[in-house]
Amino acid sequence: MLQPKRTDVDMNSEEFKKEEEKTKKFVEKVVKQFGWCITPNKEVYDAIVMGLTRNKLMFGKRYCPCFIPMGDKEDRICPCKPAIGHEVNEGCCHCGIFCNPEKCEEMKKELNENS
Repeated sequence: MLQPKRTDVDMNSEEFKKEEEKTKKFVEKVVKQFGWCITPNKEVYDAIVMGLTRNKLMFGKRYCPCFIPMGDKEDRICPCKPAIGHEVNEGCCHCGIFCNPEKCEEMKKELNENS
């Protein structure tokens, strides 16, 4: 397992909030680059952005928060290879933050029906 560079990450700190804003901009850049969309599920979005931010501060990279960084080339750095290769084309990436446009529309309808 990859050892964190630091463990004193305070999610209420100014440092965290600033990095979280950078992560949100990063997510926007990724969706524009690949033609994807961001999940319409706000809870998923918030949780993944928080996890990506925490990992950036702890490990120095935005590792997918759904997997434990092991320190090898197979680690999932966002956007991960499976997401780029096939996951988003099939609907959403493993963590659920990135979706293809069709899946986004489907999810928006489901969220509206359940609210």
